Amino acid sequence: MSTHHPDEVLLMEYSAGTLSEPMALCMRMHLDRCSQCRGQLDMLNSLGAIMLDHSQQASRVSDDLFDNIVAQIDSEPAPREAETEKPSHDSPLERLLGSDLQELPWKRQLADVSVYDLSDRFPGDERVTLQKLCAGGRAPSHSHHGSEATLVLTGAFADANGVFSKGDFVILDHHHDHQPVALHGEDCITLSVMDAPVKLTGRLTRLLNPFIR
Repeated sequence: MSTHHPDEVLLMEYSAGTLSEPMALCMRMHLDRCSQCRGQLDMLNSLGAIMLDHSQQASRVSDDLFDNIVAQIDSEPAPREAETEKPSHDSPLERLLGSDLQELPWKRQLADVSVYDLSDRFPGDERVTLQKLCAGGRAPSHSHHGSEATLVLTGAFADANGVFSKGDFVILDHHHDHQPVALHGEDCITLSVMDAPVKLTGRLTRLLNPFIR
C-alpha cells in the first residue's frame, strides 16, 4: 500500500483535467495502486458534479448553496474499498512503451544510474524519464532548479525524507537536497517528470552541472 501521496491540490487538478500529460500519467499510475487517493478523487469528482448541477440550475449563488453541496456529499455512499493494486497489464506506461521495463534500451548515466528518456513522446517542455538505480546503488546528491515529480514503479529507495516503495509518489523542489539509495534485493525504477534540470551538489559531481540539461 502506498505511503507517500500527491496532495489535495494535485488531486483537484487531476480531477479537473488540467495537469500536463506526463503528470497525469504519474497520477493515474499512483491511483491504480492507492485506494486512499482513489477515495479522495471520487469525492472531488462528486463535488465537481454537484457544483456543475447547481450552476446549471441557478444564475447566482444562493446563501445556502455550500450547505446543500455538503449535504449531498454526505448522502453519497462511501466509496467501496478497492484493491490496492490493479493488474500490471493494465499499466498505461507499458502500453505507451510497448515493452517490459527490463527490456528497454537503458542508457548508463552514472555508475549506479541508468535512464530511458520519454520526453519526445509528450508535448511540452517537461523532461520525462525512467530512471533505474541498481539494487543497493546510490544516486548522486542533488537538489532541483525546478520541481521533480517521481513515481516508484519497481523496487524501493530511501533518502532523508523516508523510504519510497512501489506506487509511492513524491514531488521535490529546490528546498530538498537528497541522495536516493536503492534498497537491496531489486533494482529501483522510477518515472520522473521535471520542469527544470537537477542540480548536483556532491563535492565532485557538482562539476558536471554545466553538462546537464
